[in-house]
Amino acid sequence: MKKKTLFILFLFPFLLFALEPYVDFLPEPHIEFQPKNYICYKTDSPIEVDGKMNEKIWQKAEWTDDFIDIEGFTKPAPPLKTNVKMLWDENYFYFFCKMQEPHIWAKLKERDSVIYYDNDFEIFIDPDGDTHNYYEFEMNAFNTIWDLFISQPYHEQNCKVLDSWDIQGVKTAVYIDGTLNDPTDEDIGWNVEIAYPWKVLEECATQCPPLQGDQWRVNFSRVQWDTKIIDNDYSKLRKPEHNWVWSPQGIINMHYPEMWGFVQFSEKPVGTKKDKYQHNKDEDIKWILRQIYYKQRTYFMQNEKFTDNISLLQLDIPHEFLPTISITPNYFEAVIKFESKEFYISSEGKTWLIDTERPIDQEKK
Repeated sequence: MKKKTLFILFLFPFLLFALEPYVDFLPEPHIEFQPKNYICYKTDSPIEVDGKMNEKIWQKAEWTDDFIDIEGFTKPAPPLKTNVKMLWDENYFYFFCKMQEPHIWAKLKERDSVIYYDNDFEIFIDPDGDTHNYYEFEMNAFNTIWDLFISQPYHEQNCKVLDSWDIQGVKTAVYIDGTLNDPTDEDIGWNVEIAYPWKVLEECATQCPPLQGDQWRVNFSRVQWDTKIIDNDYSKLRKPEHNWVWSPQGIINMHYPEMWGFVQFSEKPVGTKKDKYQHNKDEDIKWILRQIYYKQRTYFMQNEKFTDNISLLQLDIPHEFLPTISITPNYFEAVIKFESKEFYISSEGKTWLIDTERPIDQEKK
């Protein structure tokens, strides 16, 4: 079973390309760039990962907004509520998710199964926000997990999915408010509680644990299948699953990390003084670069080359943010210079920033 899963995962980007109708454009999110934000405060008392949220410290943390459809507010609101809380300490990044669910079911029990074939809860984390080298985590009501390390989004040709990678030391728990796999009654819902060790997340973070005010790109997804009861068992209907998320993607695809929410870390103990979310204007400039990236990828698909002529990309960019574009037959790089900073994006969608006023050289991050 494990070898079969690995083989399928290895071929997934290619199978997807082969099965999907041919298109000559890169799909783009169809909503404005307004990711959700959340301030994650520090806990000064221990947390037992049991799925019950009995600790008073959890009661002090705020819930996220209700999850919405992955495409955004233009779609109907999900009929079942989903909310998340977050906390952190020197050792762990904590998550607690509460999901309304009248019929709790699960089938997969082997770690690293394709968990979204069940109803599940998912976490996506890109610590440095460059859209490359990020973490995906999925979990069902059996407390079966699937953890992956992904080098690039699936729409990139050089995407590598490390299915054999595991979050060493992760703590997970499920609490069922009702009964699991019993279609004869109606349940209240299920909770998941998770503790990620910083020692794992530091692989892709510039600072770990984060410092006061640091912002990471994070999103959550709940996959929900429509079912019917056959022979006293839950059976999925043959239609697409529902995808409910914290921060809308504007496209039915979680692997656009540029659309994930912003989690801002605070060293203040939760329930004491509050911090204000600080909008990072650098992200607005990176979003301009992202529009260039989308159009360049489409231009390449249609013309088999990139262009250094910004007018051919049909973008309305303010004069002060006009980029310089360098190209080769199979690569492009765009840079926007604004004040003391240089913002870059490559043809693979990776972004990085150089602050020319800093006295030390900065690597691509």
